Amino acid sequence: MTEFCDDVIKLFPLRAIPDVIKLFRQQLNNREEEPDLTLLSIVTGLIEHSLTTKVLESTGAGSSTSHNNNNNNNNHVDGGKGGTAAAVGGDTAGGNFPVIRYDTVEALYKRFKSVLAPIEKLLVKTTTDSKFASREIIKKVSDIIWNSLLRSSYKDRAHLQSLYSYLCGNKLDCFGVAFAVVAGCQMLGYRDVHLAISEDHVWVVFGKTGDETIEVTWHGKGAEDKRGQSVAPGIESQTWLYVAGHPVVCNRYMEVAAIVSAINPSLTATSACLEVADLQQQLLWLLYDMGHLRKYPMALGCLGELEEVEPTGGRKSCEELYNESVRSAQTYYRNHHVYPYTYQGGYYYRKNMYREAFASWADSSDVIRLYNYSRDDEEIYKEFLDIANELIPQVMKLESSGHSAKSILRDASCFANLLRFYDGICKWEEGSQTPILHIGWAKPLVATIAKFDHDIRSQVIIKCADQEPQAQHPAHGQENGSKNGADDSLHHHNNNNNNNIVKADANVTNGGRGANGSSGVKGNPLPKSLEALVGKCGEKLLNPEFLLQGGGQPFTTEESAPSSDGEGTTVSSTAVDTTTEVKPASNGKREEDAIKKQQEGEEPEKGVKPEKQREKAQEPDAEPKRPIIVLYSQKMKGLKDLLLTEKLNTNAISLQITAQSQVQVGGKKLRGSQVSLGGSIGGTTGGTVTVGDGIEGNTRPKRARRE
Repeated sequence: MTEFCDDVIKLFPLRAIPDVIKLFRQQLNNREEEPDLTLLSIVTGLIEHSLTTKVLESTGAGSSTSHNNNNNNNNHVDGGKGGTAAAVGGDTAGGNFPVIRYDTVEALYKRFKSVLAPIEKLLVKTTTDSKFASREIIKKVSDIIWNSLLRSSYKDRAHLQSLYSYLCGNKLDCFGVAFAVVAGCQMLGYRDVHLAISEDHVWVVFGKTGDETIEVTWHGKGAEDKRGQSVAPGIESQTWLYVAGHPVVCNRYMEVAAIVSAINPSLTATSACLEVADLQQQLLWLLYDMGHLRKYPMALGCLGELEEVEPTGGRKSCEELYNESVRSAQTYYRNHHVYPYTYQGGYYYRKNMYREAFASWADSSDVIRLYNYSRDDEEIYKEFLDIANELIPQVMKLESSGHSAKSILRDASCFANLLRFYDGICKWEEGSQTPILHIGWAKPLVATIAKFDHDIRSQVIIKCADQEPQAQHPAHGQENGSKNGADDSLHHHNNNNNNNIVKADANVTNGGRGANGSSGVKGNPLPKSLEALVGKCGEKLLNPEFLLQGGGQPFTTEESAPSSDGEGTTVSSTAVDTTTEVKPASNGKREEDAIKKQQEGEEPEKGVKPEKQREKAQEPDAEPKRPIIVLYSQKMKGLKDLLLTEKLNTNAISLQITAQSQVQVGGKKLRGSQVSLGGSIGGTTGGTVTVGDGIEGNTRPKRARRE
């Protein structure tokens, strides 16, 4: 009795990539039966193994002594089945692509069926008529697969994700075990068992409504066995490993996409097999055209990487695919996925589009701040560490090597995105059991901040959030846009920035930083004349005569344009602050009247030169808009004033970043959460570190070097 229908059998043997595409298309278009996960995983695994693992083995054997050793190695990998080895390794068609024969696939398929035979007999005895799997059945399938695996330190190796690896070598990685359980349940006739995939873990959902969960595999290097447990709402499920309840829950077609996404073309750390990459790329486009990648951000990112290496004519560009991956995460998973942004940021970095890269990295940090760090988050920790300590310093090195007005070092929005990136990581650390930021993080941060001049840093309007960030990021309706009364987002490459940076017009009166760091606080606004003066006090010296008698110019350093009556008309503007024209009158009129007249559009005073008038008329349009950033972490809130000072106190910044975070345990609020520059920095467990007048803790203050 054959295991497959005639429509499948007639497609064999598979001699080239188009033949494999036909097989997948037949499975995906079959409206009577679901795609057979076992069949497709065996085929892709067999091809991948033949073109990667066997190539390396034959290369190693060729460098030794004899051809016989090579044959022995091949037979061992194929589980000692001489016929299988000959069918797979000994017959190739035009190039390196192996010929996949039907009898080989059928033999492996029957072997997997025999593995599940004990459970099938048990189901016959219990005579259960339920169409839905129970936790006990899934656990038994998991036990059979788990107990048949080799016990060795192979878990982190490549090419162990397919059923071919399991059937020929009894080896599976984390994803492979979970996939084998789902494929086994499908073979037993249960259609409700599906994969739930996070960005670094996978488990199973089942039941009539699909809301029951069960662990079926391990994670990371630890040997903890959580199999059989549910992924219950709680502290652990709120970590990045479980994406806070927003995994990619697959249907059968998305599980086919998971098979293809898991294909690994790599030969070594620096080389890959072109045939395997080409197969993966064409299969992903097939799934894309059928709409099965729409809710799968990681698969879209994988396709984007393949297109970046070898673009397909007439298809979307890799940048469009990266952007689509981001939109998918925003639309279907409430922006809880980090990797779409790191895919995107890595692409912009490789293309030397550093402004866009900074924005994407900041967006990824906005996502990670929604979680609490745990020891299972090793992979994403390494990702952020690489960005912070390798990629960003490299960008700074390249950008500071020459002087250019277009350099990102002259762009305040890049500095704002840098702060947003670190704010997300600091927020990720808060409330976790383990500190994240050590001196290895602080040194690159301080060095990067120091690359931005004071006039650029001072353009950023820093606000401090009064409440915790929401546990979701809606795809529409940005968090800060409505609060700040400004544009919804910084002009970004694809409007992916959902969170913290908005643009404020340089001429809005609430552009300055208030006492509480928020421009949206309700209350009686200051008179406009006072706002104009306050905006200038940080840059110019006040005129004592103006303060005492109300006459003369308000600032001693103002430039005066002579008028017909001999009095001076004050003309003052900066690149980032409010532009005003003040004309103190000898008859004691208040300065506010002059500002009011200007705002009401009255004619300029006689005697003001036309050139000055034209300059002033053009200034509002020419002035850059100031980026606004909202800080959520206590550490970055404590750095707010330090970051904007003309002379950076690098020691204080480093101390603040590396200060031990207070751990939130048992639902208690963080101790020392109120952080201020004049008082405590950080809030170390043993006490507080005070900073005042440039003195860091109990260390001696360093004398400021005079230029």
